[in-house]
Amino acid sequence: MKTNLSMKKFGLSMMSAAFILQATSVGALAANENHTNSSIYEKKIVNIAHRGASGYAPEHTIPSYQLGEQMKGDYIEIDLQMTKDGRLIAMHDEKVDRTTNGTGLVKDLTLAEIKKLDAGTWFNEKYPQMAKKSYEGLVVPTLEEVFKKFGRQANYYIETKSPDVYPGMEEELLKVLKDYKMVDSKGRTKNVLIQSFSQESLLKVHDMNPKLPLVQLFSYKNQATISDEELDTIKEYAIGVGPNFNKVDGQYVEMVRNHDLQFHPYTVNERADMKKALEWGATGLFTNYPDVFKEVLTEYKHDKHNKNEK
Repeated sequence: MKTNLSMKKFGLSMMSAAFILQATSVGALAANENHTNSSIYEKKIVNIAHRGASGYAPEHTIPSYQLGEQMKGDYIEIDLQMTKDGRLIAMHDEKVDRTTNGTGLVKDLTLAEIKKLDAGTWFNEKYPQMAKKSYEGLVVPTLEEVFKKFGRQANYYIETKSPDVYPGMEEELLKVLKDYKMVDSKGRTKNVLIQSFSQESLLKVHDMNPKLPLVQLFSYKNQATISDEELDTIKEYAIGVGPNFNKVDGQYVEMVRNHDLQFHPYTVNERADMKKALEWGATGLFTNYPDVFKEVLTEYKHDKHNKNEK
């Protein structure tokens, strides 16, 4: 009697689970149909030039982005900060101190003031083995200037950095994307991904344009864990996740991929780690050395092909 009752309960549970799974799959499919025109769905593993080829040139400068392209990076990564007069600039930190010869918060400086700063000499001083005379006096680029330089033939991986500090950042970003025709008349894009650690910022972008592909970033201090529920929620608005690689493992990657989400860890600079990420199932990664990852990816594909041939 107990066995039959247990079996009935088990059967009902399985039916309920199947129904939930089907509903989730249908919802996720509908959510992701908007993004199938994105280059991220070309079944290729993407090489994301982290702040440009920032292992070789001053981060978030035009030469760094150019090197990233030359080294076959698939995406130019751009961190956004917002000036006092509401302009979006390419810079990682909220302060200008680390990567320029200036001091202070970006939000307290106008674009004109930031344009007077030297964004390259610091690199020559910190990395003399990579120093170039041409890096001296480089200026901080605006998002518009990056778009003007590289056009619609390039791919951009854009982060809303500290959006809580910059009210209106998301609106300005979408305006610039529209002005430079990075989205079509229906709001679709083939060459832009938007990422953020802020779920609130991503949801705001999603509300304004649900067709933009988004990636949820994570920064783990301890060993990374993520639940099916979290992944189901993320899939409602994003196409992937991007955690810090040094805190994830193969099980984490497997869970992400089982939810049909892209997995783009940061920042992976060692060959052994790049290979490990690929073996775990990463669909791309952020690196300061896109040329190195290109070599590792070529070797990985070659080895995989040879194994399949046997």
